[in-house]
Amino acid sequence: MLAWLDSDRDAAANAYLELRHSLVKIFGWNHCSDPEGMADETFDRVARQIERLRENYEGNPNLFFYGVANNLIREYQKKVKTHVAIEDIDLKDESLREAETDLFHKREECLSKCLGELSAEKRELLLEYYSEEKHAKIDRRAEMARKLGISIQNLRVRMCRLRDALEECIERCLEKSTSEE
Repeated sequence: MLAWLDSDRDAAANAYLELRHSLVKIFGWNHCSDPEGMADETFDRVARQIERLRENYEGNPNLFFYGVANNLIREYQKKVKTHVAIEDIDLKDESLREAETDLFHKREECLSKCLGELSAEKRELLLEYYSEEKHAKIDRRAEMARKLGISIQNLRVRMCRLRDALEECIERCLEKSTSEE
C-alpha cells in the first residue's frame, strides 16, 4: 500500500502519516466515536483492494481513501441512528404525563384569562409584537415602532414590561388554581 502512495519509501511513509492524520480529523469532525479506529478501518479496507487499485486506479490515491472514509461515515451514522441508548428512552410514568398535560392546559387557560384582563390596545400590541417569525418579525416590529412614534428600543422596553406583567398574572392564576385543588 505504501508503494501505491509513493514510489519513494520515505515519501510514502510521510504521505501515510499525513493521510492518517487527515482521516482522523475528518472522522472527528463528523462526530464519530472512534476516529483513530475508523482511520485504521479505512486503511484496512483499501489494503484489501490494493492489487486491483494498482492496476486500475488513476489519480491521487488520497481521494480513494477519502471516498472509503466517506462510506464509513455513512455506515457509522446509520448505525448510530438505529442504536438508542436506554437512558434516551422516555419512560415517564403515565401519571407524570397527565400532570404535565394538566399543567399545560392550566397555563393556557391562565394565559387566555390574563390576556382578557388587558386593555384591548395592550392585548393587540402584544399579539402583534409576537405574531411573526424571522425577518418578517423584524419588519413588523420596526413598523409597529414607527406607527407608535417611538424607537425600536422603546418598543422593546414597553413589550418587556407588558410581558412581565402578563407573566406575573399567569403565575398568580396558576397559584390560585393549584391552591383550590
